[in-house]
Amino acid sequence: MSYFPIERFSENGLAISEGFYNSVHEIDPILVGIQAIISILLAKYGVDAPCSTPHEAMTIGYTALIQKNRTWGGEVYDAIKQIPAFMTLIGNARNSEIFQRLRPGSVPGVAAGGYGMRIDNPGEEKFRAQWHQEFPSQLRSIDGVVFWTPLLAVTPDMGPVEIAVGSHKEGLIPVYEDDAGVGKSGAYALHLDGEQERLKKYKVVAPCTKPGDLVLMDFLTMHQSGINVSKIPRWSIQFRLFNFADPVGIKLGWRGSFATGQKFSDLVPELVATKSSTL
Repeated sequence: MSYFPIERFSENGLAISEGFYNSVHEIDPILVGIQAIISILLAKYGVDAPCSTPHEAMTIGYTALIQKNRTWGGEVYDAIKQIPAFMTLIGNARNSEIFQRLRPGSVPGVAAGGYGMRIDNPGEEKFRAQWHQEFPSQLRSIDGVVFWTPLLAVTPDMGPVEIAVGSHKEGLIPVYEDDAGVGKSGAYALHLDGEQERLKKYKVVAPCTKPGDLVLMDFLTMHQSGINVSKIPRWSIQFRLFNFADPVGIKLGWRGSFATGQKFSDLVPELVATKSSTL
């Protein structure tokens, strides 16, 4: 993974830093918090499933919950974002430091509503993020960086995040909305204009990472969630830092998109395409 060094971020729109976070002191406390929440919910709903370790809780326990009732997974999703150790990781000073290294002269901000944990379940297309750029679904500023780190080691069958290297050079890509026939909504329903034609220009990588590794992506880098064909969920953390000093962000008043109850189309209407639009 060292072939995507920080020094080449501006060229690749992507960087990977192995072991950026301390897996014992910074990641494990988050896992313990997740285990506690799942244990509480298993008891609340009377679901009998193993939960003696974080790994059991996040794989067997969580899966047992959603097999009984998919909406209980949403309860997990909302709760885990409030784990103190998770908030501590988001506020780690090293995040701002690496952002400023990537964006010299920037004034870093953490996108409110832009941080959380993804739980990508096997075979669940409705909530899979297809090819997209981060800006339309996050806004804040066009000068932003996605921070992505796994909570369980990612194997090829778990559907690692797929990234089109260097695709940030496309600039802002118009998008259109389509539920893809599976009821997708919000950011999940956004599709890139001329997606396949654009992707042909770039090498696509799908790095298999482990807890502690950090993947960084430019807000304009095209990426998508891989398809999970394993038997366990893929757990990961995402948060976004943006630049208060970016002219586009200043013009927007640093407002957010879907997570803040607004649609990007109301703030940046020039990004709206029609489904039949082509390059």
